[in-house]
Amino acid sequence: MTEDVLWLRDRPAAARRAEPLSVERIVTAAVAELDEHGAERLTMRRLAQRLDVTSTALYWHVRTKDDVLDLAVDHVLGEVPIPADAEPRPAVRALLVDWRAAMLRHPWSPGLLGRPLLGPNVLARIEFLQSTLVRAGLSGADLQVATKLLSNVVIGTAMNDSSWRRLEDPAVMVQVRDHIAGRGDLYPTLGSSGFLDDGSSDDELFERGLDRVLDAVL
Repeated sequence: MTEDVLWLRDRPAAARRAEPLSVERIVTAAVAELDEHGAERLTMRRLAQRLDVTSTALYWHVRTKDDVLDLAVDHVLGEVPIPADAEPRPAVRALLVDWRAAMLRHPWSPGLLGRPLLGPNVLARIEFLQSTLVRAGLSGADLQVATKLLSNVVIGTAMNDSSWRRLEDPAVMVQVRDHIAGRGDLYPTLGSSGFLDDGSSDDELFERGLDRVLDAVL
């Protein structure tokens, strides 16, 4: 199992000095490729073409495509600033709002979070989250429950919102609304509750929901 996880295996030997490549360059190019085309279309060959190197050159730095994806996800989480606020609730809230925003800037990233999140950027933010919750008085099982709950709220919301944003073509949204409205016997509440359009943005709904969860946790 550990051989399948980048963060749990020995890192590759240092690349040959003449190789005009680095892990940092690979990750930067991979994130750009993923932003443009999504995870489904990423291949080592396409990545090598973007970098203007051979596919073989990539393997001096990364072993598999999964390595590239793990590094790219960790890069995205590195965009999340670690808050300076000393008060636990505002600090946790700021971290989670920025965490979701980073994933939505890279809408392919929420779908890749099923792999082990053990990169240094991810762990630094989870460490901050837990240490802040500890300062707020949580410990033991309560600390673990709160950590999982808050991270799942962010990841799950980002995954859902990124999926809906891919459907933001007005014609498609009209079809979706008509699909629900035309089945009022099956979906009476969805049809009347503003499920698809209550005038609130995804950001507003997320922050209101996050505040409800924080009320229960802190």
